Amino acid sequence: MSEDRALYPPLTAAETGLHGRCPRCGQGRLFTGFLTPAERCANCGLDFTTFADAGDGPAVFVIMIVGFIVVGLALFVEFTFAPPYWVHALLWIPLIFILSFALLRPLKGFLLAQTYRTRVAEGRIEG
Repeated sequence: MSEDRALYPPLTAAETGLHGRCPRCGQGRLFTGFLTPAERCANCGLDFTTFADAGDGPAVFVIMIVGFIVVGLALFVEFTFAPPYWVHALLWIPLIFILSFALLRPLKGFLLAQTYRTRVAEGRIEG
């Protein structure tokens, strides 16, 4: 696999993962569905099954980011305008869903690209 890396220019995880592209060549699609990683890159043939396991990382980051934004805005609205509770539900429930779906795929792509770039492997410790 290290020989294959020399054939392709180094791409950052932000360039490839956030756009859902192959972390090695930057051209092929990383996902076949909304969050399902492809088996391999259609352009360079990189096997995504060897490293494509982001686990719960993307969901945790989305929960933390969306929670920070929504709680901050809800507190601001509550202490500034003091609206009834149904206004809070009308504002924040759709915002939670919109932000969660908008952030989940790019963050998963970023974490998958990072696992490729840093050669992460389960049960391996390097000194």
